[in-house]
Amino acid sequence: MDANPVLAEAMRGNWVENRHRGAFAILDAEGRIVAAAGDIERAIFPRSAIKSMQALAIFDHHADDRFHHTPEELALACASHHGEDVHVTRVSALLERLGLSEADLECGAHPPTNPAARDALRATGRQPSPLHNNCSGKHSGMLSVALAMGVPTAGYVSRQHAVQRAVRRAVEAVIGEPLTEDRCGTDGCSIPTWAAPIRAFALGFARMATGQGLSAGHATAARTLFDVATAHPHLVAGTGHFDTLVMEAFGGRVMHKGGAEGVQCGAIRDKGWGYALKCDDGNMAASQAMAAALLLEFAGPDAQQRQVLEAFARQTLKNVRSTAVGELHAVLHEFDAKR
Repeated sequence: MDANPVLAEAMRGNWVENRHRGAFAILDAEGRIVAAAGDIERAIFPRSAIKSMQALAIFDHHADDRFHHTPEELALACASHHGEDVHVTRVSALLERLGLSEADLECGAHPPTNPAARDALRATGRQPSPLHNNCSGKHSGMLSVALAMGVPTAGYVSRQHAVQRAVRRAVEAVIGEPLTEDRCGTDGCSIPTWAAPIRAFALGFARMATGQGLSAGHATAARTLFDVATAHPHLVAGTGHFDTLVMEAFGGRVMHKGGAEGVQCGAIRDKGWGYALKCDDGNMAASQAMAAALLLEFAGPDAQQRQVLEAFARQTLKNVRSTAVGELHAVLHEFDAKR
C-alpha cells in the first residue's frame, strides 16, 4: 500500500524538520467523491469528531423532549469544551435537572483545557472534577438517554450498556457502515470508539448536513444539532480554539469538530458536502493546518473567513522566548490538485 501524501510540513529556519502525512475525503450525500487524497478506505477511530452523530441518541429516545434540553445543552453534547465557567455551569445545570450530579459522570476528571480557567481553578485550591472534563457535556447527554430509556445510569460507558448500543446504532445509521467488535477501542473519556473508513465519516457528515439518506427523525435531529452547534461555537470548544473560530467565522455555513490524534471532520452545509481528515501521526496542529487548507479550497470563504483559516493553514512556530523559529503549514498544492 502506498504511503499517504504529505499534507503539512514543519519548517525550522529554512529546512523541513517534519512532514505530516494524511488522508482526507469530501463527499456529497449520495456518496460521490468531491475531492480526496490518500487512503480514504482506511478505518480510523474518529474520537471526538463525531460527537454530533453520537448525540442523535438523545433524540432517538426522546430525552430532548422529556428533559427539555436547551440549545446550549445540545451544543455541549457535541462538544469537547475547555472547562471554562460557562461550560461547567451549563453541564452542572443539566445534571441537576436530571436529578443527578457530577458523581454520576463516568468520564473522569482533568484540569480545564483553557489556561485561564485552569489557573483560576488552581487559585481556589480546588481539584478538577468530572465537570471540567471536556466530554462532560456529551456524558450528561448520555445520562439523559439512560433515564429516558429507563435503564440504570451506572456503567453507561460500557460497550454493552443500552446507552452505548443506542449510540452505536445511531452512528451506523448515519455513516452507512457496521461498527464491528474487531475494530473497537476505548476513548479517552471511557466510552467505546469504533473505527470505520474516512470515506464513511465524510458521507455521514454530508447526510447530516442535508438529511439525505437518513430517517425523517435523524434528518430533523441532525439539522437541530448542527444548528445549535454552529449557533453556540464557544460551547463546542472554547476561547481561541480552531473549531470555535471556524464556526464563528462561517456563521452556520460550516459545522466543524476535531478529535484526538489528528482527526478533523465536518460539513460545508450550503454545499451539502461532508468531509473527514486524519493526520497519520496524530499531530493536532498539523491536522488543523490540513483542515484549514481544505476549507480554504472548498468552502468558498470570504475575506474574513479566509483570514481565520490562513492563520491555521500557515502557523508561526516560536521558541520559549517567543522568537519566531519556523512555520507549520499545509501543503496547499495537495488540496488544489485533488478534485
